[in-house]
Amino acid sequence: MKIEVLGPGCPRCQALENNVRKAVEELGIQAEIEKVTEMPRIMGYGVMSTPGIVIDGQVKGFGKLFSKEEVVEMIKAAG
Repeated sequence: MKIEVLGPGCPRCQALENNVRKAVEELGIQAEIEKVTEMPRIMGYGVMSTPGIVIDGQVKGFGKLFSKEEVVEMIKAAG
C-alpha cells in the first residue's frame, strides 16, 4: 500500500502525516508513506486545498486535518 500526504509542509500537513503514521502502526500493516510537497503533483490529483491524502493513487480526502481514526477508516476501506 502506498499512502501519499499532500501539502506544502504547513502544520496541518505535518499533523496529517503523523496521523497517517500512527494509523499504519495501529493497523500493523506495511505501507510506503510519501510526503508530496510539489504543487504541480498535488494539483495533478485535482486537489486545490491541503492537506490531502491519497491511498494507492486514489484521493481519499483533502482540505482538512483528518484524525488518526478517520485515516484508519480510509485505509480499511482501501483494502
